[in-house]
Amino acid sequence: MQDRKTDVLVIGAGPAGSMTAKWAAKGGADVLLIEKRQEIGSPVRCGEGMSKDWLPEVGITPGRWINLEVEGARIFSPSEKVFEINEKHAGNEVGYVVERDGFDKQLAIDAANEGVEVKLKCAALGLLKDHGRVVGAKVKEFGETYEVHAPVTVGADGFESQVGRWAGIPTNIAMRDMDTCLQYRMANVDCDVRYCDFYLGKVAPGGYVWVFPKAEGLANVGIGVQVSQVKSPADARTHLDRWIDHHPGYAKGKKIDMVGGGVSISPPLKQTVADGILLVGDAARMIDPLTGGGIANGCIAGKICGQVAAEAVQAGDPSKEFFQKYEKGWRARLEEKLYRNWLAKEKLVSLSDETFDKVIDALAGVQLQKLSVHNILKAVRDKYPEVTKEFEAFL
Repeated sequence: MQDRKTDVLVIGAGPAGSMTAKWAAKGGADVLLIEKRQEIGSPVRCGEGMSKDWLPEVGITPGRWINLEVEGARIFSPSEKVFEINEKHAGNEVGYVVERDGFDKQLAIDAANEGVEVKLKCAALGLLKDHGRVVGAKVKEFGETYEVHAPVTVGADGFESQVGRWAGIPTNIAMRDMDTCLQYRMANVDCDVRYCDFYLGKVAPGGYVWVFPKAEGLANVGIGVQVSQVKSPADARTHLDRWIDHHPGYAKGKKIDMVGGGVSISPPLKQTVADGILLVGDAARMIDPLTGGGIANGCIAGKICGQVAAEAVQAGDPSKEFFQKYEKGWRARLEEKLYRNWLAKEKLVSLSDETFDKVIDALAGVQLQKLSVHNILKAVRDKYPEVTKEFEAFL
């Protein structure tokens, strides 16, 4: 295979990568999108829940990849008091339950339809540099090694991103800012297809158990636990199996699928660009630290990334300074919420089961017109004034 040239090289064909590629091509750039696996979207490493209000913003049309449209979420305290939230206020994980591999493939199809060239089984081995500036990557496709030269390279290679490290962008992450996750797809369960369910407290140290219904009797049942609160990643399975055993509607179910992996619950990176390169999606730590969800954020940032990449090609200026337009653009759209949710996560992981019970009990007894920190704390203070003292430092 011979070396080749392109305007924009996107490494990683997840949602953020495909979205970046699509919008760069729409901006007139010649785009190459590479994916190290032989199939886009597989294996699935996702709870498969997503909100839906952001889809028009990035040009995604709902399609056959949707399993269910849910009404909202139910949040269960350790003693299983329940607080119901409608879909509008439930956050990035609630709205649609999807077939994630089908969703990822559709985004790649959308990119290809805009003229993006997609290469599978094509892994980046390292970055090419010219006097410190990234000018492409060395890749290996079906055992053959060659170079792709590009003035703009995008790292969309996920949570374990190597591209950022190769570029010299600080990507270190603390143990308290990582979750280890495990999920079963289970048949013959008693799930409620109207809701995505979340269970809080010591059942999932530093995280939560989730149930995302796929159809009547079929659901994704998973857990995320904070790495710093367990002895080993294998403890996630112990906690999840224990939760299932204590819930007859799921204990009688049959496991037909299992997936695991790590998720960042950190603040976003302080730097996501350098000369010749941009990072997007999970590679830039754009995952919501409170929920672990990253699809919406990755796609929203991907649109901005692709547009700026195309503009840089047209201007002949793929510099760190030019890329500040992307840095400022995605931060204006996402950063405040990411940092706010990281602060909330830092506080929530320290709460006792007793406090979680009081918070959910207080919320279950009121009808909140608008879900906000102020309204939540007011409702809790009215019933359990002593609990709000725990949030004074956070506020």
